[in-house]
Amino acid sequence: MGYQGIMSSPLRRHWIDVWNPEDETFWQASGQKIARRNLLWSIVAENVGFSIWLIWSVVSTRLPKAGFHYTTEQLFSLVALPGLIGSLMRFPYTFAVPRFGGRNWTVVSALLLFIPTTALALLVTRPATPYWLMALAASTAGLGGGNFASSMANISFFYPDRKKGFALGLNAAGGNIGVSTVQLLIPIVLGVPLFNLHWLSLGRPQGAGHLYLQNAGLFWMPLVAIAVFGAARYMNNLTSARSNFKDQLVVTRRKHTWVMSWLYIGTFGSFIGYSAAFPLLIKTQFPQVTINLAFLGALVGSVARPLGGKLADRIGGARLTLWNFVAMGAATVGVIHFLHGHSFGGFIAMFLLLFVTTGVGNGSTFRMIPVIFRRQHLRAAQGRGPEAERQALEVARRESAAVLGFTSAVGACGGYLIPRSFGAAIHATGSAELALRGFLVFYVTCVALTWWFYARRSAPTGAAIPSLAEAQV
Repeated sequence: MGYQGIMSSPLRRHWIDVWNPEDETFWQASGQKIARRNLLWSIVAENVGFSIWLIWSVVSTRLPKAGFHYTTEQLFSLVALPGLIGSLMRFPYTFAVPRFGGRNWTVVSALLLFIPTTALALLVTRPATPYWLMALAASTAGLGGGNFASSMANISFFYPDRKKGFALGLNAAGGNIGVSTVQLLIPIVLGVPLFNLHWLSLGRPQGAGHLYLQNAGLFWMPLVAIAVFGAARYMNNLTSARSNFKDQLVVTRRKHTWVMSWLYIGTFGSFIGYSAAFPLLIKTQFPQVTINLAFLGALVGSVARPLGGKLADRIGGARLTLWNFVAMGAATVGVIHFLHGHSFGGFIAMFLLLFVTTGVGNGSTFRMIPVIFRRQHLRAAQGRGPEAERQALEVARRESAAVLGFTSAVGACGGYLIPRSFGAAIHATGSAELALRGFLVFYVTCVALTWWFYARRSAPTGAAIPSLAEAQV
């Protein structure tokens, strides 16, 4: 039944015309298998995209050793620029899935990753590269950040509402862990002559010792090719996910789109921003530390994300999100305390706790979105009959997918704001404390918004869902 209605034309062989995951019979017969296959290759493509998006978080820390004379603030800007471009790219990427199909756009977005990898491999071998050109190359890494929005929007169509929390959490975690992967592997491969391309000056050791910065780009090229092949061969497009730009743009007029976007800056924005800045932050604030621990932050944050989605399925996204923001504020206070006391052990412990809370919050906020829009549309259709309710659910599903992508785009701006804030604070005071105090104030606003709109008993929207069972999804 999963492929019922697929046309025989070669141009349509990856399209599925009949898709009803809410039907348990359909789901058990074929839907679940198809959804899992698409989820798997979505994770692969997204993981590679995230890795390339955050590649400059590692490369920037090695540029001085390779002979590049950039200031600390300029290095933080190289880390921040992919975050800015990534957040902007998420807007068109979100709208691309319903326009072109999830499988088709995954292939295209993966192919685009050859641009940043090639640019990096060529420029990092030339210490005379002007800063503006290096900044342009770093900006292209933002293409990897756009993948998340299209991936999340696409996968949301494949799963029934009762399973969305865990599926979206797993999809996001699979991508997020690419940050940890790049921060763990790249410092290793930079010292290995993987490619002997003397004609491009890519096989020459630079700086002190043997440093092959070009490997940071070249290493990912075969993985990009695998992602392209897997998406093209094994993923599907859903006809039911098609909608025009006007239908999707309506979500910008929904109040909850903007509220959830603000909250997602606090969760995912914190995750991606801290992940990008963490290696350089450690290097500047604790220069005596030589062991590579930066990858641990993104790792624990990524692993915690599906946990956040699962917990939200059980106890309610609003309740979990509220207390998670409280925990984020407390962890930030701890980071400030140990940074001020120059205690690296306490600093790393509190920062890892902060990373865990960003992951849990990522999962819980994304779980809230489908529930909020489902309840709103069902309430509007109440008393108008089964057909009206069915149409309301379909509209809610499309709008939820658009909001997931839109929210992820706004939230990703943290990938730019946090590294830039750290760079400015260190430039002005020599310490990152000022930036952290600003982040703490922001978390307080997130606590207030979550409580007012979703967590309090008399929330005006009625969107405070205690549990998945009570939400009837």
